[in-house]
Amino acid sequence: MAKEMLLNDEKEPPSTLPGSGVITLQSDDVSPGYSTETKLKVVWDLNSNSLGAAKSSEKTLEFRRQFFKTVTDTEWNNWHWQLRHRITSLNELERFLSLSEEERQAGFHRDAIFPVAITPYYLSLLEKDNPGQGLRRSVIPVKKEYLHAPEESEDPLGEENDSPVHGLVHRYPDRVLFLVTDYCSTYCRYCTRSRMVGKRLNQRFNPSRWQAGLDYIAATPSVRDVLLSGGDPLTLSDDRLEWLLSRLRRIPHVEIIRIGTKAPVVLPQRITNGLVRMLKRYHPLWMSIHFTHPDELTPETQSACQRLADAGIPLGSQTVLLAGVNDRVETMKQLYHGLLKNRVKPYYLYQCDPIIGSAHFRTPVTKGLEIIRGLRGHTSGYAVPTYVIDGPGGAGKIPLLPEYVVGREGNDLLLQNYQGRICRYPDAARNPAGQPQPA
Repeated sequence: MAKEMLLNDEKEPPSTLPGSGVITLQSDDVSPGYSTETKLKVVWDLNSNSLGAAKSSEKTLEFRRQFFKTVTDTEWNNWHWQLRHRITSLNELERFLSLSEEERQAGFHRDAIFPVAITPYYLSLLEKDNPGQGLRRSVIPVKKEYLHAPEESEDPLGEENDSPVHGLVHRYPDRVLFLVTDYCSTYCRYCTRSRMVGKRLNQRFNPSRWQAGLDYIAATPSVRDVLLSGGDPLTLSDDRLEWLLSRLRRIPHVEIIRIGTKAPVVLPQRITNGLVRMLKRYHPLWMSIHFTHPDELTPETQSACQRLADAGIPLGSQTVLLAGVNDRVETMKQLYHGLLKNRVKPYYLYQCDPIIGSAHFRTPVTKGLEIIRGLRGHTSGYAVPTYVIDGPGGAGKIPLLPEYVVGREGNDLLLQNYQGRICRYPDAARNPAGQPQPA
């Protein structure tokens, strides 16, 4: 089955694929019943790593040697294999990590509100003996998840109140959020939609539910922008994702389609040549990728972003500000510089939403303002995202900025620059007719 999936995902002629140009036919690499040309093509694809990254970090290679030494490169770089071998229980985690008491107690808690799932690839990035590592804290549960503050709720953004049909949120006038799956390859512990994501509700592929959303969009001419999210839309197969994209493209007033995903970060093997070729057929198509920490900028993720960018897909990054994970100026600067090198524009820095059990992740708002102040002017503007709070109860995204306007003297506006220096800008007061006031 996995070998057949390789064939389905890769259809590029050998002459256009990267690689050494040396083809060696190995009978174990292909399924019987295919032509010699197809067999040669598949081996070329495997040798050129066209289904996964061309390189891996030494950390990932060492992890594979220790825990998956019998797994071939072909298997490891296949996204279906990664999904089938996700780590989903405490017993499995203890094989790979030295769990702290906080982690172990969370694993045995009877009132678990959110499942655990981590791809083997992403697990390879975690530090075995460091429960304080940023990436590890973002995906491994701790006992603090079971402490519920009074301001927290299952649906802090009030998405259910703005849902005209199941799985579709229409909050802003010209755009909708289309929740097309409840499944992710790896579950973030601070997920805004933990009320629905990972609940095994059999929502991975539900054409009737999708059709209700499509019908609503088609009947609402004000909708020009559709964001596919979930769960993670890139956990859908190519043909199911294309089914959605093709039907959205048939709606005349839909101008832009966006995909919100973390797959290039936690499942970079998903960004196959076949997927990218399919996505190119549905431009203008944008992608918002959820990055958390510079440790995620591995060779595999860089390769995935390169493929998407080379296909003409504009890439933006959305990052959640998390206490003890990425709440330092230098950490964010390193992440954003790395993203720009990979043609990903830092787009939003989110204040962590007050979902149930998130108090240990949430920073004071002043921390986010401090980070923006530490970026603005100290690095290129492209590396500075917009810091936002997604307003509780459905208020929408509210941008926050440090205070740069510090006062006025006469017609001069007093401004503070990134160095703390005060400068004056001549901002003459104007009368209602729009003319300068007489001296």
